[in-house]
Amino acid sequence: MTDPADLTSTDPAARMHAILPETVDTVDEVLDYARRRALGTDIPLDKAMTERDLFRLAGRTITTDGIGARRATAVFENVLAPACLTTDHPGYLAFIPSAPSKAASAFDVIVSASAVYGGSWIEGSGAVYAENEVLHWLAAEFGLPEGAGGVFMQGGTIGNLSALVAARDVVRRRFADEGRARPDRWVVVCSSEAHSSIKSAAEIMDVDVVGVPTGDDGRLHGDAVEAALDEFGDAVFAVVATGGTTNFGIVDDIASVAAVTRARGVWLHIDGAYGLAAMLVEGMRPVFAGVEHADSLIVDPHKWLFAPFDACALIYRDPAQALRAHTQHAEYLDTLTDAADWNPSDLGIQLTRRARGLPMWFSLATHGTERYRAAIDHGIRLARRIADEIAARPSLSLVRDPQLSIVVFRREGWTLADYDRWSQKLLDDQIGFVVPSSHHGEPVVRFAIINPLTTFDLLVKILDTME
Repeated sequence: MTDPADLTSTDPAARMHAILPETVDTVDEVLDYARRRALGTDIPLDKAMTERDLFRLAGRTITTDGIGARRATAVFENVLAPACLTTDHPGYLAFIPSAPSKAASAFDVIVSASAVYGGSWIEGSGAVYAENEVLHWLAAEFGLPEGAGGVFMQGGTIGNLSALVAARDVVRRRFADEGRARPDRWVVVCSSEAHSSIKSAAEIMDVDVVGVPTGDDGRLHGDAVEAALDEFGDAVFAVVATGGTTNFGIVDDIASVAAVTRARGVWLHIDGAYGLAAMLVEGMRPVFAGVEHADSLIVDPHKWLFAPFDACALIYRDPAQALRAHTQHAEYLDTLTDAADWNPSDLGIQLTRRARGLPMWFSLATHGTERYRAAIDHGIRLARRIADEIAARPSLSLVRDPQLSIVVFRREGWTLADYDRWSQKLLDDQIGFVVPSSHHGEPVVRFAIINPLTTFDLLVKILDTME
């Protein structure tokens, strides 16, 4: 609570934190803009600006005495925000979009305003309890046993890294217990189509990555994994299967991969950052058979689970293994590490952490799980519908039938330069944001459909611009 003496204090630091009239005005200004943005129904797609133009319009905003909340908000609303693409716009179809529910976005404000710390039970038990409820629900949906649990991380890259660190720690301990010498180089096996974050994690950990070729269907299969395990033997500490590749939305043959890892006693990690959310749709569950055998997995709520940036749900089959790998020890942390509490910071590489799972918890609690299932199903059905439309157009052709909600296709006769010009004009006209991709060296284009507000008519409008 603010000391009343601070209300008239001339000390700059005290005045900045005191509840002065100017503070009330600042909060009102920010919340008013947030309300307009959250409830707006005609938010533009916007596009990037040059640094020169931004400086011309915004000028210097960091000054000795400050420019005031009203002017700072105006600069952001009228200059800086329009220079940022609106990732929850229905026409944002490049990369993997974001489409947070209004409930999740609104509650994200409360997470900051409440100054909640989500690293330990003693400091944030209420927040951790709510986050755990979401994690346990997801674990059950994915078929993991009771007792599975985890933590919300910053994003899939950090989640994958944390899981692989835990996997290596398990093998290291096993080798030590058995009195075996460690290999010269540890190895993680994944498909050649695995996300770039797996290679990034390996470089950070100073281990090797073996990229196994996929089958003709673009999926990683158990026989290919088994061949890699035969070649690299005990040096392999983890196998990574993908639950929905970023480029095509392809789900690996997880069941056959899991059969091999279980037989060999190798840690199985599922990178489901984008696609694993599709398991919430009953009809899609067979596609993900084998996920229930994972030792760890990730799914990003800021992708297809309608949470704001940034949030990755990292879930372990046996959280105790992660605790041994990640718990940090220091004198000032003794009060945490000596207790039996559930401390999220002990389950990943981040010690200090925002309670980033709370917006999803609030949205789920508000809307219920069935609306989530319906929203994900919308993307899957829309992808199949627009794929049929593409196949019916002589000038267009599908590169592959969509498995989830990513549709990859080509415009016959176009070069990369043609795609680039088309993509830029599409953005200039504020119709959509769709950028070229590539497949086996061929330039192609893709729709990544996540936003429930994306319509068939909008996608057809975009296709029409390619004629």
